[in-house]
Amino acid sequence: MTSAFDTNLPSVRQVQSVIKAQKRVELKLLTGEVLSGILRWQDQNCIAIADDSNQQTLVWRQSIAYLKAFD
Repeated sequence: MTSAFDTNLPSVRQVQSVIKAQKRVELKLLTGEVLSGILRWQDQNCIAIADDSNQQTLVWRQSIAYLKAFD
């Protein structure tokens, strides 16, 4: 059973504002790997990030340790 994507959650709204502003971000995964780039979209399970060469990587939300946005 899949839960609905709750757009009222502050974390979802904050990520959406980063996507709209096309801010550069750093995603640190629980494995210690760090991804940087621009967030493209999000859904209830995943976030897509594009690097400098516009290569998109799909990241499962539960694998993210933190997300840091830069101005």
